[in-house]
Amino acid sequence: MPGASGGTEGPPGGGSATPRLPADGGLRAALAGLTTRGRSFLAAGVAAAVCSYVLGQADLLRVGLLLASLPLVCVAVLHRTRYRVAGSRSLSPARISAGAETRVRLRVENVSRLPTGVLMLQDRVPYVLGPRPRFVLDRVEAGGRRELSYRVRSDLRGRYPLGPLQLRLSDPFGMCELTRSFSAEDTLTVVPRVEPLPPVRLAGEAAGYGDGRHRALALAGDDDVIPRGYRHGDDLRRVHWRSTARYGELMVRREEQPQQARCTIVLDTRDAAHRGAGPDSPFEWAVAGAASVAMHLLERGFSVRLLTDTGSSVPGTDGAGGFSGGAASADAAGLLLDTLAVVEHSEEPGLSRAYDVLRGGNEGLLIAFLGDLDEEQAALVGRMRRRSGSAVAFVLDGDAWGGGPAGSEAVPAPLPMADRLRLLGEAGWTALPVTPRDTLPALWRLADPARAPGRTPRDAPAGGGAYGHGGPGDPYGAGGVGGPGGSGDLRGPGGFGEPGRPGGSGGLSGPGSPGGLGSPGSPGSPGGLGSPGGPGVPPRPGRPAGSGGPPGAVGWKGVR
Repeated sequence: MPGASGGTEGPPGGGSATPRLPADGGLRAALAGLTTRGRSFLAAGVAAAVCSYVLGQADLLRVGLLLASLPLVCVAVLHRTRYRVAGSRSLSPARISAGAETRVRLRVENVSRLPTGVLMLQDRVPYVLGPRPRFVLDRVEAGGRRELSYRVRSDLRGRYPLGPLQLRLSDPFGMCELTRSFSAEDTLTVVPRVEPLPPVRLAGEAAGYGDGRHRALALAGDDDVIPRGYRHGDDLRRVHWRSTARYGELMVRREEQPQQARCTIVLDTRDAAHRGAGPDSPFEWAVAGAASVAMHLLERGFSVRLLTDTGSSVPGTDGAGGFSGGAASADAAGLLLDTLAVVEHSEEPGLSRAYDVLRGGNEGLLIAFLGDLDEEQAALVGRMRRRSGSAVAFVLDGDAWGGGPAGSEAVPAPLPMADRLRLLGEAGWTALPVTPRDTLPALWRLADPARAPGRTPRDAPAGGGAYGHGGPGDPYGAGGVGGPGGSGDLRGPGGFGEPGRPGGSGGLSGPGSPGGLGSPGSPGSPGGLGSPGGPGVPPRPGRPAGSGGPPGAVGWKGVR
């Protein structure tokens, strides 16, 4: 190579690279490296030579030859100079979350017997990671090395190539510059942001794991008492000798995995379902939400499978298409995050392919991140619920994000958010609307069936208001105070306050909650009953009830 010989870059973990000689561009490539100064000297020399011939001035010819020869000599010297330089790059870390920084370390080593001149280094990085870093190295002695570093960050997830590292050589007069590149590149993976989620009791997550349990055959696990016949390739250590003696043929133990909670995360990637682009777009919110939920469930021991609207399931490691949690959760988390780092919009018109995949079996816990839905797609999502134990849908409100209408004119107009939530709720989903102001941890708390909006206890009267909740009693103090009953509708009675919790041993019973307000325009409608206080010493008088109703009571029925 004219000017320098490069080395292949080392692996992301660092280490010296084996130097090798890149392809030589020849003298023509060296002439193409003339700078503006070198070209100017060459042009001035040619012009002086022509003028000396026209004017008959021999001294002007000598000046012209000197001006023209200087850049040519610099090109020849630079072309013949060969530096053997090895370079390596390491990323710390090689996988980062969107918005985080990583440090890139470069190491340049002179592996020749001659010292180098001034070296200019430039590392190629994508525009989204920032400007290209440039460094100037002074003379590097024979066998010497230099270490450099710079930082990059990205607000957009994806995979970004770093390199190749470029080495620029120039002569002392600045007449010529040659640029040569090392051969190898490294890859920086920017994964979606992962937010820690609070513990929530969902179906499949409680003791026994409910509908989220499944069993699968494996090569290791808890022994099953039922043996089977020996097959070619079975481990001889699994031979069950007692059964072998009984049946007269070689029998082996059948081994199964323990029951494990299972979850499928459906990610709607349709281009027609999401509006806008960039790190603050609804699609990026959905991808980050899917990553956060997947990491949370893997940490809790779930087997997680990622499914998109194209019907493609992310291949897992548990033999059932999912990523197993537990001891292998770190590797599973890395694979899932790498997949979500490069997921893009799809051109699918609907969610029928995802529905066909889910129709094949029991999916346990089902969590979906959905964009805009028309009536047909909302009904299709509702039918997905039939094959799962519990289903939670995060429905992104495209109108709240703005960015213009989603999709094209051929796509049906999306349903209003209220209609989407109603259809999914009727199908058994816990549907939660998502706006730009909402955070995933706050919405995740609402995914608890006991806290889901729009749900009331089974014994709530029709037309009654929301239930109040009593606070826990101090073990040695007063009992919890029951919450107020909700207001009734235009013709119905007020809601009932939830009973207060019992006080501790020797403590005083808490006062009862006030009754709900009677509805306006319906004189004589009774208010809601105050909740009874906890057991203890004789109760104190209850608070007055709302207008139109009897007074509340503490530990006894209200006064009539």
